[in-house]
This record gives sequence, C-alpha cells and structure tokens, in this order.
Amino acid sequence: MPTIMVHHDVKDASHWLASPRRKEVFGPIGVTNIKTFIDPQRSNRVGLVMDVADMDKLNAFMQTKAAADAMEYDGVLPETLVILIQS
Repeated sequence: MPTIMVHHDVKDASHWLASPRRKEVFGPIGVTNIKTFIDPQRSNRVGLVMDVADMDKLNAFMQTKAAADAMEYDGVLPETLVILIQS
C-alpha cells in the first residue's frame, strides 16, 4: 500500500481543514490514514499524507465529477495539485 503526499493551494485553509469531504470521498476507495498539513509561510498552501490501497482506483476517481465537486466544496485550486508517491 503506497503512501502518497499531496499538496495544493486552497481558498480558505480553515474551511479545508474542517471539511469532512476528504473522508467521505476517499474512504470508499480505500484511502486511509489521512493527515493534513498547513504551510506556516503561506496559509493557503496545504498538504495531505495518506495511504492508498489502489493507485489506479485513486487516479480514476480523480478524473470524476465527484472528485471535482469535492475539490470545489473544499476550495481546492485544482491547477496547483501535486501528487507524490513514496519511493
């Protein structure tokens, strides 16, 4: 099970941190151990570390309207999204 790190910018970090949406959308596709981070120098830059049971399933999900809706709800700026896989 790979661990991935994701970082991106958001419109409102407080809203993003409080959002239940991550667990709602990632849980059913086997993503666990989600940890959130905030950049202390740029409060609108945030990150996640999480364990992914199936990267193909995650990649397919990220192309769906449900993923786009979740990012919009959380205030994620999709053009800033970077996903890194533990090596």
